Amino acid sequence: MLEIKNLHAKIEDGDREILKGINLEIKPGEVHAIMGPNGAGKSTLSSVIAGKEDYEVTEGEILFEGEEIGEDAPEERAHKGIFLSFQYPVEIPGVTVTNFIKAALNETRKANGLEEMGAKEMLGLIRENSEKLGIKKDFLSRSLNEGFSGGEKKRNEIFQMMMLNPKLAILDETDSGLDIDALRIVADGVNQFKNEGNAVLLITHYQRLLNYIQPDFVHVLADGKIIKTGDKSLALELEEKGYDWLLN
Repeated sequence: MLEIKNLHAKIEDGDREILKGINLEIKPGEVHAIMGPNGAGKSTLSSVIAGKEDYEVTEGEILFEGEEIGEDAPEERAHKGIFLSFQYPVEIPGVTVTNFIKAALNETRKANGLEEMGAKEMLGLIRENSEKLGIKKDFLSRSLNEGFSGGEKKRNEIFQMMMLNPKLAILDETDSGLDIDALRIVADGVNQFKNEGNAVLLITHYQRLLNYIQPDFVHVLADGKIIKTGDKSLALELEEKGYDWLLN
């Protein structure tokens, strides 16, 4: 589904290379977790896959479903089925959660040659997914992320993911700032979302998220490179030993 080959990237207009030759393959049905110390390039990698324009790819390629997407704008990548949840979601005053998700879903449908979803079907889908995440009705009529707590922002992003039903969901630090109850709800949403036809890429500092979402592969990213790959047991080892044993 996603294949990254020798990916090098830097901040646009900057000199310092952040990603220094990333190789990664994610197949349908897989959950991958990327862990690593601060400043390793984890969030940069997620941003580059999603096409954020603050970064420049200097070498390598990103293939999604066999197609090179390096020149695609972020919205084109989203329409093809790549979803990125942000570490710090933006506030959009005056646009409700419901109106935002309706617009996003119908834009994606339009880009893929489908008709807009009917109001009844849309409301049914909103109700179904909001109930799964314990989202109350009044939450859906609030302005997007305005005055939201950290947990509410994360829950809203998982709600968007479930509504848009992407092929690849990239969750960047989804667990940061969550108490244990919010973490469990978010993880339940991700577990209900994942299936044999889609894939999830989790970017996290902490092993605790992986107690709730079982990864097939854990990768350690340090200084812009993946330096070790293993199964879930690697995350437990990192929790116990930290990263120093891999870096020295």
